[in-house]
Amino acid sequence: MRLAQWVGGAVLAACMSTAAFAAPPPGHAGNPVFPGWYADPEAAIFDHQYWIYPTTSLKYAQQTGFDAFSSPDLVHWTKHSSVLAMKDIPWAKKALWAPALVEKGGKYYFFFAANDIQNDNEVGGIGVAVADKPDGPFRDLLGKPLIDKFHNGAQPIDQFVFHDDDGTYYMIYGGWKHANIVKLRPDFTGVEPMADGTTFKEITPAPEYVEGPLMFKRNGKYYFMWSEGGWTGPDYCVAYAIGDSPTGPFKRIGKILEQDPKIATGAGHHSVFHVAEDDSWYIVYHRHPLGDTDGNHRVTSIDEMHFDKDGHILPVKMTNEGVTAKPLR
Repeated sequence: MRLAQWVGGAVLAACMSTAAFAAPPPGHAGNPVFPGWYADPEAAIFDHQYWIYPTTSLKYAQQTGFDAFSSPDLVHWTKHSSVLAMKDIPWAKKALWAPALVEKGGKYYFFFAANDIQNDNEVGGIGVAVADKPDGPFRDLLGKPLIDKFHNGAQPIDQFVFHDDDGTYYMIYGGWKHANIVKLRPDFTGVEPMADGTTFKEITPAPEYVEGPLMFKRNGKYYFMWSEGGWTGPDYCVAYAIGDSPTGPFKRIGKILEQDPKIATGAGHHSVFHVAEDDSWYIVYHRHPLGDTDGNHRVTSIDEMHFDKDGHILPVKMTNEGVTAKPLR
């Protein structure tokens, strides 16, 4: 497995504009945090390391695998190439994207979307792979998709796995303006009914919902976040709601991340890092460089995320300098 390390966006990618990868100020990560066209970043903390698992943002025919990136401090990033490849997923034939990662029992589980199915007659949907280490290599767990049908109008894509305080693992997913929540079996080999007997429960929070759901819990409240707008365009953005349970009900509160004409456009499909030691939060997201109209030209960035005294998420200030070092050891 090839490894490469750099400080934030200080290394220029030969195929990209220097404007997209300008050197950050001393002590800052810089945005984007690593070179390359990467989108839909999944953020995780494993073994005192920050990890980002993004989609390789290329044309569908070229989205045949995933790279991962690790850091001890949010500033210095190491690339781990091809941690999961299409050749190791027997049913995947077209386009891999939108990773979601969890660790359980010393194993690492990698959920992903594949094949961009348009109806129930096509093969594809949401799959899961497993590895012994966070940098893989990951191998398909089931030999088939975990979810391969449309339920409640939701295309089976853009999954996020949420581990609740009672030990339950939920998966929130869905494109085409519908979001579902399901309860995962303890071994992640399928889904099972929830307490009310529902297996695929729709929790679409608002008409503006499009895709990219995420959930976390803070001070006893469940935060449901998602992306709105078109992923190739400048208006892509992130909004959120708050509820009292993982199944809601949820009512949209408002946007917290959107384009800035001085920084970047199309900011969305995000994840978060939470450092419990001091309750600090970081939003990890993709965005389009200014002036670039190619929908696949997306880069991964990190900025701070803050809450007000009532627990509402404050609007995120996008930056070019990025965050400062936050070691986990």
